[in-house]
Amino acid sequence: MKLGVTLEGGASRTVFSCGVMDVLMEENIMADYIIGASAGISYAVSYASRQKGRNLDITRKYMDDKRYMGARHLISPKNRGYYNLNFVYDELPNKLVPFDYVEFTNFKGEIIAVVTNIDTGKAEYLEVPRNDKTWQVLRASCALPILFPKIKIGGKFYMDGGVADSIPFEKAISEGCNKNIVVLTRERSYIKAPERAGAVAEILYRKHPDFVRAMKTRADRYNQAIKTLAELEKEGKVFVIAPTNTYGINRTENNPQKLEVLYNHGIKQTKKRMEELKAYLEK
Repeated sequence: MKLGVTLEGGASRTVFSCGVMDVLMEENIMADYIIGASAGISYAVSYASRQKGRNLDITRKYMDDKRYMGARHLISPKNRGYYNLNFVYDELPNKLVPFDYVEFTNFKGEIIAVVTNIDTGKAEYLEVPRNDKTWQVLRASCALPILFPKIKIGGKFYMDGGVADSIPFEKAISEGCNKNIVVLTRERSYIKAPERAGAVAEILYRKHPDFVRAMKTRADRYNQAIKTLAELEKEGKVFVIAPTNTYGINRTENNPQKLEVLYNHGIKQTKKRMEELKAYLEK
């Protein structure tokens, strides 16, 4: 069996997935292949390093810290992003809430971040390096249009992986995962609407027409992916865990108390379906 765990992004809403992954760790359900877009993969590295509760610790202590996110970071010429990139991807993992790089290096599976090539508008799937303590690949995967600067890796510029492939379960299947856990951050009934910031994005990224096109078609591709996922679930080919309520939390929510409610919902949903999940894995 090759187990894939696919994680949708969703910025602050991805705290739901943190609850899911903490229960998977409790049950020693560790993937052979971890793939995600945006915050999905950023939070998943703590799953790979087996640091149960680490993401919750960050949420409780730092999500409402002015150093974490805010408009002042967006207008700072040294940052140019709504999130304080060096604080999130350097100071937090390397000083404040230490990341276990040894355990991360020892993880035997693959860890893949989805990024969107700003020139082609296509998804690329990059291995998350085990030795990069500034997490450039994660920065690229999380680079939300308008809210982030574009991130350069290997001579190419990338942005949020969710633009091109929000829920990369098909990539996991194509890589030989015959068992797949897919974690969503929206209710199953959610239907994605076109981006409200589309006009602004068209101006900002006018030199990258394929990227603008990818943003314009994102909603349709997302909704089709959800339909495909539902079909695969009926066929017993994937196991989907999704919130039944996101409690109105938006992508930039920074209230720890509100976020912990969604984290606990992730725990509850996963424990509620654990016997069903084990049966799926053992089938």
